[in-house]
Amino acid sequence: MLQTPQRGSTIPEQVTATPAALALIAELQAEHGPVMFYQSGGCCEGSAPMCFPEGEMRIGSRDVKLGEIGDAPFYMSAQQFTYWKHTQLVIDVVPGFGAAFSLEGPGGLQFLTRSRVFTDAEIETLRVTGRI
Repeated sequence: MLQTPQRGSTIPEQVTATPAALALIAELQAEHGPVMFYQSGGCCEGSAPMCFPEGEMRIGSRDVKLGEIGDAPFYMSAQQFTYWKHTQLVIDVVPGFGAAFSLEGPGGLQFLTRSRVFTDAEIETLRVTGRI
């Protein structure tokens, strides 16, 4: 049974984005319409957050939706989530040509995943709310 967080605590976001990433997401949405993200597991493009037109990548029943950044849903595989569940993903943008399949690839910028480990209190809140 899911519980509510203790009084005064909020559920920490499992994925966030820097202002630079949010600006690039807005540009991509203006050009391509709604977009979505999938945290790559390292097959073809390394461990990169990949941006697609919404619905272009099929999300599986075991994929985990971590949240939304810039009104774009953000997913990763359940298997990869087991390794990342104790961290908050912070999506940023850096110069370069990253993931060839990702929408930002041709523009000279690439999305990059940074992370921070949740505090013990945040982990407990995520546990009691059923997020991890």
